[in-house]
Amino acid sequence: MEMASTNKVLMVAEKPSIALSIASTLSHGRMSTRKGSTDVHEFDGSFLGFQAHYKVTSVIGHVFSVDFPAPYQNWAATDPLDLFQAPICKAETNPKAHICRHLSQEARGCGHLVLWLDCDREGENICFEVIECTGFHLNKGRRIYRARFSSVTEKDILGAMANLVEPNRHEALAVDARQEIDLKVGVAFTRFQTSYFQGKYGNLDSRVISYGPCQTPTLGFCVQRYFQINTFKPEKFWSLHPYIIYNGYELQLEWERKKLFDIDVVIMFQKLVMEDGITEVTEISEKQETKGRPPGLNTVNLLKVASSALGLGPQVAMQVAERLYTQGFISYPRTESTSYPSSFDFKGTLGVLAKNPTWGSYVQRLLADGYNKPRVGTDAGDHPPITPMLSATENELGKDAWRLYEYVCQHFIGTLSPDCKYLRTKVEFSIGGESFQCVGQHVTVKGFTAIMPWLAIPEKNLPQFTKGEKIEISKVDLFEGSTTPPDYLSESDLISLMEKNGIGTDASIPVHINNICERNFVQVQAGRKLVPTPLGITLIRGYQCIDPDLCLPDIRSFIEHQITLVAKGQADHIHVVQHVLLQFRQKYCYFVKQIENMNTLFEAQFSALADSGRNLSKCGKCLRYMKYISSQPPRLYCNTCEEEYYLPQKGSIKLYKELTCPLDNFELLIFSMPGPEGKSFPLCPYCYNSPPFEGIDTLYSAAKTTGSSKLGKGAGMPCFLCPHPTCQHSMIAQGVCACPECSGTLVLDPVSAPKWRLYCNICNCLVFLPQGAHRISTTQESCPECDSKIIEVDFNKKTTPLEDGATLYSGCILCDELLHSLVEMKHGKSFFKRMASRGRGRGRGGVYRGRGRGSTGKKVDPKMSFRDF
Repeated sequence: MEMASTNKVLMVAEKPSIALSIASTLSHGRMSTRKGSTDVHEFDGSFLGFQAHYKVTSVIGHVFSVDFPAPYQNWAATDPLDLFQAPICKAETNPKAHICRHLSQEARGCGHLVLWLDCDREGENICFEVIECTGFHLNKGRRIYRARFSSVTEKDILGAMANLVEPNRHEALAVDARQEIDLKVGVAFTRFQTSYFQGKYGNLDSRVISYGPCQTPTLGFCVQRYFQINTFKPEKFWSLHPYIIYNGYELQLEWERKKLFDIDVVIMFQKLVMEDGITEVTEISEKQETKGRPPGLNTVNLLKVASSALGLGPQVAMQVAERLYTQGFISYPRTESTSYPSSFDFKGTLGVLAKNPTWGSYVQRLLADGYNKPRVGTDAGDHPPITPMLSATENELGKDAWRLYEYVCQHFIGTLSPDCKYLRTKVEFSIGGESFQCVGQHVTVKGFTAIMPWLAIPEKNLPQFTKGEKIEISKVDLFEGSTTPPDYLSESDLISLMEKNGIGTDASIPVHINNICERNFVQVQAGRKLVPTPLGITLIRGYQCIDPDLCLPDIRSFIEHQITLVAKGQADHIHVVQHVLLQFRQKYCYFVKQIENMNTLFEAQFSALADSGRNLSKCGKCLRYMKYISSQPPRLYCNTCEEEYYLPQKGSIKLYKELTCPLDNFELLIFSMPGPEGKSFPLCPYCYNSPPFEGIDTLYSAAKTTGSSKLGKGAGMPCFLCPHPTCQHSMIAQGVCACPECSGTLVLDPVSAPKWRLYCNICNCLVFLPQGAHRISTTQESCPECDSKIIEVDFNKKTTPLEDGATLYSGCILCDELLHSLVEMKHGKSFFKRMASRGRGRGRGGVYRGRGRGSTGKKVDPKMSFRDF
């Protein structure tokens, strides 16, 4: 048995599409594929000189993510300060995909593991996650290999197979260190800030007031530019513009002094020039100038061009680039290098592009004339620059992907094209003792600007002048202007600043920019300019007055430097984490002590909770009206009790007929999700925030990232999950039958008339009931055949399907033929088939069992994770 196992090789890639490319290449397309958590491709071939059976499969990104254990998830019960020393645990990033179980099963009986994860630090970290899932680290007899590759072309895959290495433990530990630091620092500050400020102000319009060691300095750059703009005082300046008419050209001459800030002095010079009235050509010079072709393309430059020229934000651009990579059109898009390796096959890559209808003819000329060696860029030791791998057309790729791919191709061809050469002619003039000049440009070799026309040198023709000749001046304009403030930072400017200051990596820069937009700290305006919001500005001003370090880039550069030492094996990752966390813990303690300084700034900018919102419903404790605050996060606030009650997001809230909850006397609300198929459901604000029944928190969960200190475990029980036996709004009263798609219950939508429907209280299954009925309600009777709830329908007189114009009818929607024929399923795969094949629904156990098993249903992830900071 052991002998056989040594001949089995398991290969694991980072994405299913890459696994497919690897398997297709190594098996020459002769493989069998079976479904698993991710597809598994099998074939026979040779491995390191012996016959082997291959299995190629993949993960889908990180298998695990770091978080705090359950007791620390509760905002109310945990002091954020404790998080700096709290234990952390790794949980499956995507538990429903069962990747860990899948890898463990596929690894059985395999003697060799080949890791094809992306070749960057994150990929190296995932290597060790895979090793752990497969159990390969427990058995010394089983061998582990690492494939290093930069694209999913046949040449690269075969090259990687011929040069297998070992995975790099140090790089993986560097990622572990960064994850732990970012989680603990980010969550501690975020929880404190969010609880403190959301408990005081009603119009912050942000679900979480987050802090991140990368995110906050990124915001700092945007706010710093905002301050420069707002404190800018424009100054007037003046300049002289003499004009001459010569050989049919009208030329404006440029003054050597450019501009002056004293009007009297400029008028004096204007008089001198006008009194002379004649200009003499004092010097003519010609110079051959060169505009150099670009070096190779790295991630940061790709993101900058995508934002400034293509109008694609960094997050979208990165997603598009990754898709192009996994489809094999471009090489790996995360790289810091702009220098090509000496072994790079330029001729082969140009050969691929020579057939492309868009730039094929240009490439053919380049190959015929001999391409230029690219400029020497910087080699960061990771991946080669981003280059095209396959020829493609716009029809194949779609609009955004084509524009990004087109740029990658143009840039690559540009790096191998000649430099642009042009002749620069400068003519100098003298009038009344003052010096002026005009400059002409004539392109002699277009070079790379032919394929990258936006970088072309503008042509400017000048007439032929002779040194010493004198020409009459036609007029002298006095130009008045004002100095202007800088513009808001564009995404492209921000990416440059982040790279220069060591904030984030090529992989995480888009994430940090996306975070500050999503958290309502900045808004992207026309021209992809980043304009900070009052919340973003107030936060940065607050850090500046308490501890400027918190929003300055130096602190992140310091962390990144430490993490790089870990990656190089020059520092112990545990010591680095302890050292950094100790510093941040001290900063946190000081920040908490000084928070009043920041609060003063918030007071000036935002309105207090008591003054926010509008009266909506009565509090069950004091019977006074509570205010509804609609800005993020939506909530009710009782001024008298000084209590907040968080509400579901992304929908509208109304009072529900002034009905009250039998448990706590709070007035019920109706929440309606947007769209024609959005659910509407009643909820009690108190029950929603503090479910009165045990185990409800496993059924359903409000987004706990709203982050109130009062929002503890188990937030989020609407009436459709309430098991109250007699309340007319509970799941017991309104539930009709078990959902065919999941373990939830189909409940009657109370406000859907005249388009009556049932919806599942867990998944998005919808069932349309007879339309246009006056009234549909549940009864207390159950169907004797399938245990579902009997419903009563009061049909419209004009459209009733009943004989003799009768309108009232009761029955079971599964077993009653008339009702069943009038019911229509939406977003459910097999309502009728499944119900019918099981004795008209008896097999599902009806509504009661459906209710009781809700705990296995869809859960909203309640955790607050800062992996992306």
